[in-house]
Amino acid sequence: MAMGKRKRGRQQELWIAGTDVPRGPGHPFYGKLNELLAEHGFDEFVEGLCAEYYHASLGRPGIPPGVYFRMLLIGYFEGIDSERGIA
Repeated sequence: MAMGKRKRGRQQELWIAGTDVPRGPGHPFYGKLNELLAEHGFDEFVEGLCAEYYHASLGRPGIPPGVYFRMLLIGYFEGIDSERGIA
């Protein structure tokens, strides 16, 4: 059979927008951790400490240090032992 000669209908789109994916309630531990870190201004503090290591215009934008810290914590608590697995 030649390519494109099938009599069936077309295949559905494989793309799903991130906004269409349902979200669960999350884990209470991580919710409380985010509240605690926000209450104490953790993100602003860490960004101030790391500001000298980020260049304003060269390279791709980096992950904000507060988000990166949270990613590493989740990897530690969930037993994910690689940054690729965490991402």
